Formats: sequence, C-alpha cells, structure tokens
Amino acid sequence: MSLAVLAALVAVGVGLIVAAIHFTGGSRSASVASADAARERFAIDYPRERSTTVEITADRRSAFLALAGGRVGLVHAVGAKFLTRLLGPGDVDAVEIRDDRTLIVCFTDFTFPRARCTFESADAAAVVARGLGGLTSGRRAARWNSIPFRT
Repeated sequence: MSLAVLAALVAVGVGLIVAAIHFTGGSRSASVASADAARERFAIDYPRERSTTVEITADRRSAFLALAGGRVGLVHAVGAKFLTRLLGPGDVDAVEIRDDRTLIVCFTDFTFPRARCTFESADAAAVVARGLGGLTSGRRAARWNSIPFRT
C-alpha cells in the first residue's frame, strides 16, 4: 500500500471518529439550567452545604450559591463538566464591577484564577458582589478598582 493511500485512510478514519463523537453528543457544552440544577450539582461535591439563594449568569455557565456562615458556592461549566468551589474568607482576591451587570472576580486558587460573569440584572450582580466582597483577601485589591462592600 502506498504512503498516499495510507495517509488518506488515516485522515478519513480520524474524521469519521470525530464526527461520530460530535453527533453522539460528545462535544456538547455543560450549562446550569436552573437554580435547582445548580444546587444538585453543588451537593454532589459538598453534600452537607445548604444554599439559601442562587444567582445564575446570563450565559448559564456559572451559578453562585449563598451558603451558611457567609460562604459562597460556585458551580462553573468547563466544557462538558462542572467545576465546583466552596469559597470562604481569603478565597477571593478582588471583585470588580465593570458595568451594572458584569463582575470580574479574581480568585486565590491558581487553577481557576479569574472569571468574568455577566448577569441578567444589576440586582443579581450586586448580590453576588456583596457575597464575594466579604471573602476578599485584599492581596490584589490595591491594584484593582475594587468596590466597597456593605452588608
């Protein structure tokens, strides 16, 4: 068999495998469908935590859960899976409000250092900003134009 025929067969084979994975749902992105879905997903990793309120971003890729003790739960879609975090004091470097509905959040966790979250309403963004503001470590706050947080 010639090298050209072998290369063509490999290319066609790889293309068929990629197409099969795509059409069977392998390239589907995860999203947070509702507040209950966010609670259920968060409970898989943190079964003892109970949330009072849930705020979901406009693109349905992130949800912030208000928890007891002033902590915040985070459910964030990464590809077809979810990343969950239990955020406590010192887990947030800084929070910046870019416009009425968009937050830029810097975390102290190097595996998820920064997130840009746009909410459907300014009220939802303010609720999340207040919750995360109580968890800031202050290490980066001087570099950012962080907003003051009031309880």
